[in-house]
Amino acid sequence: MLKKTYVKSRRAWRVDFIIPVSELPPAQAESIHIVGTFNNWDRTATPMKYVAKDKAWKGRVYLPPGAQEQFRYYINNAIWYNDWHADGYQPGSFGADNCLVIVPDKP
Repeated sequence: MLKKTYVKSRRAWRVDFIIPVSELPPAQAESIHIVGTFNNWDRTATPMKYVAKDKAWKGRVYLPPGAQEQFRYYINNAIWYNDWHADGYQPGSFGADNCLVIVPDKP
């Protein structure tokens, strides 16, 4: 799930990425990273944190107004996973679709 909030002081959109444990593959997740065009597909740049009270993994990035970025989740440094609540999907270079996050031009 994507939650978007405009932050005036940064002149950017705060995008919260949230994955409930119930939506993850059956294997136990020990680490999840958000990997995408906004961090040059760096598999370690944007880690998510497990929030026990919400039973969900959460991460955050800031995007400029009008941004359209591709992303995927990288679980346990081995499994690529899509967000089924993304704003859209785009064919990726390696045969799988990438998720899209799209933020408005104006708040």
